[in-house]
Amino acid sequence: MENIYSKWYHPYKPAKKYKKKVAYFSMEFGIDQAFNIYSGGLGFLAGSHMRSGFELKQNMIGVGMLWKYGYYDQARNEDQTLRPEFNEKHFDFLEDTGIEVEIKLHDNPHVKVRAYVLKPEIFGTVPMYFLSTDIDSNDHLTRTITNHLYDQNPVTRVSQSIVLGIGGAKVVEALGGADTYHLNEGHALPAFYYLRDQGVTKDQMVFTTHTPEKAGNEERDARHLNRCGFFGRNYSDNELHKEMVNEGMINYTVSALRMARKANGVSKLHAIVANDMWKDYDGICEIIPITNAQNQKFWQDENIKKAWTKKDVKAYKSRKTELKRELFDEVYKQTKKKFDPNVLTFVWARRFAAYKRADLLLHDFNRFKKLISNNKYPVQIIWAGKPYPFDYSSIDMFNHLVYQAKNEPNLAVLVGYEIDLSKKLKCGSDIWLNTPRITREASGTSGMTAAMNGSVNVSTNDGWIPEFEKDEKNCFVLPALDHKLPTWDQDQIDTNNLYDILEQKVIPTFYDNPDKWQNIVFKAMDDVIPEFTTQRMADDYYMKLF
Repeated sequence: MENIYSKWYHPYKPAKKYKKKVAYFSMEFGIDQAFNIYSGGLGFLAGSHMRSGFELKQNMIGVGMLWKYGYYDQARNEDQTLRPEFNEKHFDFLEDTGIEVEIKLHDNPHVKVRAYVLKPEIFGTVPMYFLSTDIDSNDHLTRTITNHLYDQNPVTRVSQSIVLGIGGAKVVEALGGADTYHLNEGHALPAFYYLRDQGVTKDQMVFTTHTPEKAGNEERDARHLNRCGFFGRNYSDNELHKEMVNEGMINYTVSALRMARKANGVSKLHAIVANDMWKDYDGICEIIPITNAQNQKFWQDENIKKAWTKKDVKAYKSRKTELKRELFDEVYKQTKKKFDPNVLTFVWARRFAAYKRADLLLHDFNRFKKLISNNKYPVQIIWAGKPYPFDYSSIDMFNHLVYQAKNEPNLAVLVGYEIDLSKKLKCGSDIWLNTPRITREASGTSGMTAAMNGSVNVSTNDGWIPEFEKDEKNCFVLPALDHKLPTWDQDQIDTNNLYDILEQKVIPTFYDNPDKWQNIVFKAMDDVIPEFTTQRMADDYYMKLF
């Protein structure tokens, strides 16, 4: 029996203003804890987008990769330090669509790619198609391409882009084709090259850039990519030359910006940074801002929502205490430490990348020691997040925090940072620490879902924050500094400012002025919903980009 999802299909009649057929390509999607094939914010964002597309009845599908081992499972060594584990995943809620396409990779013209569908009724998303090369008719090496999200082998990484891009585009063709092809970040760039050859016009291609630093924008040798099959056919030297930047390189972002009709950055600040970053390259499309957001229905606790809607402080406090207890059960399970729900609790939790500065509080060790041993104003601090499994300096920072926290009763570093733990941390914290070096965080979305659950943002003024912040009314913001200063100096200034704000404003407000604190909590919810929900964002993409 043919699967109805082997052709373009939605279990609803698309709403009139969303009837354009859109195929959304992303290397990772964070949809549900049961489907852990994501690494961090890019995936959480894409997952929220797919949920809101379904809620708004949009004529959109998602195209992603079925990672056999996911990203990695975060475990501990005997001394509590980080141990990445790679375990095979099984997702019995996916169905084989019967669609199998063939692509050329390196010298193998017959690589098979199979598409599995995630039906809307499973998690409440638009229909989504996940690609795998782990098929009997492929040779061993080919079967391993879809093993690991962000594989450390650069040749495998290129193959992954070709599978997602060209394999994904061929799957969309098999479904009946789309009106608009949307790349979420440049990983699926080969799709644009392939589709251009198939007569798909510039009008039908759009692109979202997420990376405000040059280093994060993939750049690879043009001849090498040509040998890999990146362009969908063999390019002549002349054709290659047209695509090149910087001495024979292909920059994924620059190519996508040249081929797309329109692109977007993921916050107002980021769009400014991105336009400035790429302005010297010719033929680049306009980059507009569509600020990232998160799905309210999925992320906001139901009882918190009720208490906030009625502005019922008593109900809010009692639910918040329950949620803190749930988080502290997890702290106890992992560290055998007993945290107190009446104590002000800080959380720093997100992908462990150096520019996000997980250890900023430790930069002034004397003030740190004072902060954590103040009996009049006690605090508890929890860190969590996944470093890239082969980024040894980030792993080292994670392990340094583990070591610092080990003998302190009110500090904890948790492993297993995925959707479930992320929810618990947002619901169970009082303060959401967000400390990226300014202009480096394109958007950041963790603070949005924290605010939805009554965790107050204490943040540098970067990413989405400038569009949200009313200092001391809905969050606490560090004063701006010159982002062109050496990072050492930036870190020093930010550390001092962070401690000043915590010691003089945040902590005394929480303990000595609970009414004001409660106003900040509710005001943050008022200001984050609906402005930073993916209902608004999914609508923006149709209205402004597609």
